[in-house]
Amino acid sequence: MIIKKLETFANEFVGFVRVTSDTGDQGWGQLSTYNADITAEIFHRQVARHALGTDAIDFAPLLDRINEREHKFPGSYLRRATTGLDTALWDLRGKLEGKPVTALLGGKAGKLRAYASSMKRDITPEDEARRFLRLRDEKGFTAFKWRVGAECGHDVDEWPGRTEAIVPLVSRALGDGIDKLVDANSGFSPKRAIEVGRLLQDEGIGHFEEPCPYWEFAQTKEVREALSLDVTGGEQDCEFTAWEQMISMGAVDIIQPDVMYLGGITRTLHVARIGAKAGLPFPARQGLGSCATRTGRTPWPSSTPAPKTCSPTWTRGSSPSR
Repeated sequence: MIIKKLETFANEFVGFVRVTSDTGDQGWGQLSTYNADITAEIFHRQVARHALGTDAIDFAPLLDRINEREHKFPGSYLRRATTGLDTALWDLRGKLEGKPVTALLGGKAGKLRAYASSMKRDITPEDEARRFLRLRDEKGFTAFKWRVGAECGHDVDEWPGRTEAIVPLVSRALGDGIDKLVDANSGFSPKRAIEVGRLLQDEGIGHFEEPCPYWEFAQTKEVREALSLDVTGGEQDCEFTAWEQMISMGAVDIIQPDVMYLGGITRTLHVARIGAKAGLPFPARQGLGSCATRTGRTPWPSSTPAPKTCSPTWTRGSSPSR
């Protein structure tokens, strides 16, 4: 079975890929979120042209070949585009075998535990606490993540004193029996991150994500070695060499590859295997707004192609077989 046609349906916020084989069978996947319309253009110029006419089932060698053919373009956008192809081909295989993608990966579809988060920094500590308590009491969430510092903030808070205010207020409001996570989004120097980390430890928070600029592995390692809570990272990293360095040097306690940013399920499984050799936990994740690839701890459930929440304004692209 070969790939005959590849189509994208994208707007600025979300984009989907439909793969059609020479037998007429189809699979749906998703491009990574954030500027998905630009990613769709890259998909047709730098991904689809290498994929058309190739094996639709044994496609891992194709993913490597795309990276080699496009070696002058390493980095995020090519990986985000490749995600659309990878997830569509996994979906196609699942349909052919009559199984969810989860089963193809050796797991079982079922419920996944999720954490609640506002994903905001412009929210006051008091409003964040009220929101979390409502989600705890009405929806049954037992894990929460909130943000500290400012995104790539160079030790400057979103507003003065916000971090010192929101950490104890939210943690104490949630009380015991709740898993508490905090994300700095590359906001701190090692010195400041360690200060904040000690405050987190004192308030019973066990997860400190991306405390320093994510590309500065040595800085993150310095923070990890100074604290007893879990220091985590990897959301933005999309090259295997970065993952190998991060893991081999012991920069983090938990690896967090993002399926959408990394290039899809196949590449994420590769990172998971590297992490497993080092004994690192692996809570996989996907970019905010991702609809087609639902992820928790590996393996992931099957993909779903048609979210009702997407904007009705779409740009369609097609790469039929030549």
